[in-house]
This record gives sequence, C-alpha cells and structure tokens, in this order.
Amino acid sequence: MPSKHNKLESAIVEEFTPRFIPNAKPLFLRGAGKKPFLLDETSFGKLGVSVSEHRNFPDVILYDSKKKWLFLIEAVAVKDLISPKRRFELENLFKKCKCGKVYITAFWNFATYTKHIDDIAWETEVWIAEMPSHMIHLNGDKFLGPR
Repeated sequence: MPSKHNKLESAIVEEFTPRFIPNAKPLFLRGAGKKPFLLDETSFGKLGVSVSEHRNFPDVILYDSKKKWLFLIEAVAVKDLISPKRRFELENLFKKCKCGKVYITAFWNFATYTKHIDDIAWETEVWIAEMPSHMIHLNGDKFLGPR
C-alpha cells in the first residue's frame, strides 16, 4: 500500500502538473525504498546533472523543455521542505544545470503547511493538495518561475 508521502508525490504529478506546468515531464520520483521510482538518466545527462547524487535530489523533479525550467519539489509528509538551507543545497547540487530552477514545497493540507511556514525559504512556491487549484508564492515579483 502506498505511503502518504508516495500519495503526495502522485498528487503532484496528477494534480499539480496539469494545472500549472502542463508541458512538464517527470524526470525523477523518489518513491519508496532505496531505488527511485523514476530516474531519467538520459534527460539529466542532457541537462548536465549527475545522477550519482540522486539520493540528495528532492522528491519530485519535473522539466519543462519549452521554458527550459527545472521544477525541484519536496513533498512534505513529515519534514524535508524547501528551507533556506535546503534551497542552498539544491542550488549547489544543480549548479551545472543551466536551465531556470523553480523550488516548490508541496503539502497535503493547510494545517501541515501552517506548522512549517516559518521554515520555508523565500523565493519559493508552495502547493497544497487539498486546494489543488491554488499556489502560495513566497516572493514579491514573480509567479512560478526561476529567480
């Protein structure tokens, strides 16, 4: 039976993606266990991203080839959100990738989001599965795009 975390990853692909980034293709899904559910090594190679560090990847990575944007998404079941520290780690991990990077933290519900709001980095996005048609933008000048 899929975990709550895996169900949130599925919701990101099935609910979030068609609404906000319909041209995006999944390149990585963490899944359960040590082996990722999806790891598109060919696409990562073309983007200049080494998959040898996939254990440090966020839970979901999507790529919009038209806009050349990489969406780095953490699915929060317990922790692992895009904090300032995590954003810095991801910036370093994906520094060779020349496309724009969009940082998103996904939650199941608003109550979980409010427990973690103080830890979420500025210049990132938030998506809440129980309100799938809305996003929270933690920035002042852009909506869902690289900084």
